[in-house]
Amino acid sequence: MSNAAKMAHEAAIHEENIPDNKYDTLSLEASYVAQGQANRAQELKHALQTYQHLTLQPFGENDNIRLTALVTLRDESGTTKTFFIGPREGGLKLQLDGEEIMVITAASPLGSQLIGKSVGDDVELGGSCYEIVELC
Repeated sequence: MSNAAKMAHEAAIHEENIPDNKYDTLSLEASYVAQGQANRAQELKHALQTYQHLTLQPFGENDNIRLTALVTLRDESGTTKTFFIGPREGGLKLQLDGEEIMVITAASPLGSQLIGKSVGDDVELGGSCYEIVELC
């Protein structure tokens, strides 16, 4: 990501991209791309540092869901989905022992529903009702 930001920056300042007239915006557009990529690289760097220093919390079956919880939901047909509630960068899908785990944040729609609930409670996901069946 950092290399892409550097390349976009170089493109923005390259002599071939100097505007010929006020309607030539190639250099300006390249600078926007470079800035966006640099910002995203910084966000990812901060997220990585956050996860490197993250302390996983222990959970008992009667505890309420909070940050660092690994939560398994089951729908009426028996299909299960597992989620890890992380501090940043939700949306990442991981594989653990052949099971898919989706990283979500407490600020996400599902995360905000889960925070404070416990095993046996219900949540809605994609128009379906799921029961919280496991918390670790």
